[in-house]
Parts: sequence; C-alpha cells; structure tokens
Amino acid sequence: MVLWCWTAQIPVQQAMKLSRLSEPSVRHWYDRFRNHLPENPHILSKIVQLDEAYGKGWTLVMAKETRSRKIAYVVLPEQSVERQHAVQFLSQYVEPRTRLYTDGAAIYRGIGRWWPVRHQKELHAKWEFAKTSEIEGLFGNFRTFIRRMYHHVTPDKMPEYVREFSVRFSSPEIFENPRNYLQKSLTLAPID
Repeated sequence: MVLWCWTAQIPVQQAMKLSRLSEPSVRHWYDRFRNHLPENPHILSKIVQLDEAYGKGWTLVMAKETRSRKIAYVVLPEQSVERQHAVQFLSQYVEPRTRLYTDGAAIYRGIGRWWPVRHQKELHAKWEFAKTSEIEGLFGNFRTFIRRMYHHVTPDKMPEYVREFSVRFSSPEIFENPRNYLQKSLTLAPID
C-alpha cells in the first residue's frame, strides 16, 4: 500500500490515513523507495535553459533541455552560487557549443569564455522571460511537488527530493504503477 501511495504521488499525510502507519513509518518507506531510484544523468545539448534557486542552507542549480524532458541539477550545501559552480555544472552536464539561456545573474557574465557555449541572457527585471520560461516553470513545479508531497524540506533531504523530482519528471513511466518502479529499481545482489 505504501509503495502504491509513493508511486501515485500521494502526500505523506494521506498515505498515513490510507495505510494506518505513523508519519515516521511512511517517511521511512518513502525514503527507502527514493533511495532505489535509478541514476538519471543527462548530458544536455542544443538549447538549454539554466537557473538557480536558493533555500535555507542550500542552492539548487538546474538546467533543462528545451522541448524535452531532460534535466540536470546539482544541490550545493551553501547559500550562494559562484561562477566556478556554474562552470563546473556546465562542464559536467552541458555539451560544448550548446545555446545557453540564463537570467542576468553576474555568475553567467562571460560564461562562454569559461565553457564553450553560445550564451544569451534575459533580464527578468525588464520582464524578459521568453527564453527561460521552461526552467522557471520547472522550478515552480518543483516547489509545488515539495509542498504537496512532503509539505517541507530540510537541507539534508534536499538532494534526495530533487533527485526524486528529477526522475519523476524525466522518466514518468517508472511511476505508472508499483510494478514498473520495482522492475526499474531492483537489481540482483551479488552472492558471496
């Protein structure tokens, strides 16, 4: 029952009522299921939108390949992001010569000299959102996911929740039913 609740994206409070388990038990099982999600590393190309979000004790840097379900992210355990973080992110997750759209943050100024991308920025203060609308919408979806599913997030859980959100977004077929999840996440244990 708890696995079905998790794959169906049933909030913790509702899963407690359905399963008649305590909140610590439901959260424990949701954590266990989340920890078995397959890794989903994407290398983004063509046109990529990149942005960052800040919380108490963490910074989330996330990018989305336009017109696809491919996303990449990194959660930094600090309150700010610097150019070095952006360059490291790009070198790991974005192909060279990709068209990169960002907001006007200073960390992206001259980013093409640090990693070979064709960079264009939008100034949100001037109501420019056309080239970064997909990543901005993705951040909105992520915040809604956290509020509805878990109600809140602590800095230590943030990487896990982002990973779950990322897999749910990029590979929704895994969550169509518990069987799909089990087929994609279970692996054989080596026999000693």
